[in-house]
Amino acid sequence: MSTEPVWPEELFTDLDRTGPVPLYFQISSRLERAIRDGVIPAGARLENEISIGERLGLSRPTVRRAIQELVDKGLLVRRRGIGTQVVQARVSRPVELTSLHEDLTRVGHTPTTRVLSIERVQADEEVAAQLRIAPGTEISRIRRLRCADGTPMAILDNLLAPEFSDITAEDLERHGLYEILRARGITIKIANQTIGARRTHGDEHELLDLAKGSPLLTMDRVAFDHGGRVIEAGHHCYRPDLYSFETTLVSR
Repeated sequence: MSTEPVWPEELFTDLDRTGPVPLYFQISSRLERAIRDGVIPAGARLENEISIGERLGLSRPTVRRAIQELVDKGLLVRRRGIGTQVVQARVSRPVELTSLHEDLTRVGHTPTTRVLSIERVQADEEVAAQLRIAPGTEISRIRRLRCADGTPMAILDNLLAPEFSDITAEDLERHGLYEILRARGITIKIANQTIGARRTHGDEHELLDLAKGSPLLTMDRVAFDHGGRVIEAGHHCYRPDLYSFETTLVSR
C-alpha cells in the first residue's frame, strides 16, 4: 500500500458555505461515506489538517472537528509519527469456541501469523495448576502476532500440554492452533474464558502499532477436550479499535 497521503478532492467541490449545515459536518459526512464505500481504503493516510484546510479554504479548527467526528466513530485513528489513518474494518467475534484465525477467515480477512517465540519450559506451580500437570513438567510456550490483511490485530500467548511440544513455528505460521490440534484428532469441547481490559506493557504497543500505554482487550482461556483433559491455556490481547467480543444474553 502506498504511504502517500490521500485526499479525494472531488468530494468537496460543492461545499455549501452559506447554508445552515455546518462545514465541519459536511466534511465529516462526506469522508465517512467515502470510507464506508471503499473510496478511501482501510489503511490509507489522510493529509494533515493544515494541508486540508489550505485545499478547502477552511480554518484548522473546522477541519480538526470534522476529523475528530470520524475518530470518535472509530473510522479514523491518529497515530504518532504516521498521522491520521483509516482503520481496518472492525472484527466482531462471537463468544464461541473458535480461534482468531477461523474468525478472521470467516468474515473475509486474510490472517497471517508471525511467531515471536516458541520454547519448551518447565511449568511452575501456577502454570501446572492451569494445565493440571505436575510442577516441573516440560511444556510448550508460544507467542504469536496475528495480523488481518497485514494490519497487526492481536498478540497470542499459549501454553500447550506436553504431548504437543513438537508443534513447530512453521506449523503455526501456516495454520491456526485449533486447526493443527484438530488435524491431530483433538477437538476442543469446553473452555473457561474471561474477557477483560488493560493497558499495553512491554513491547505490545510496538507490535500492535499503538501508542505506549494504549488500552487493550484481553481474553484468558483454559480449553478442555471431550474427556475433560486440559489442552491449552491462552492469554490473548487485542486492539480495541479493530476487535470486539459479541455475546447474546437470555433472561431466565
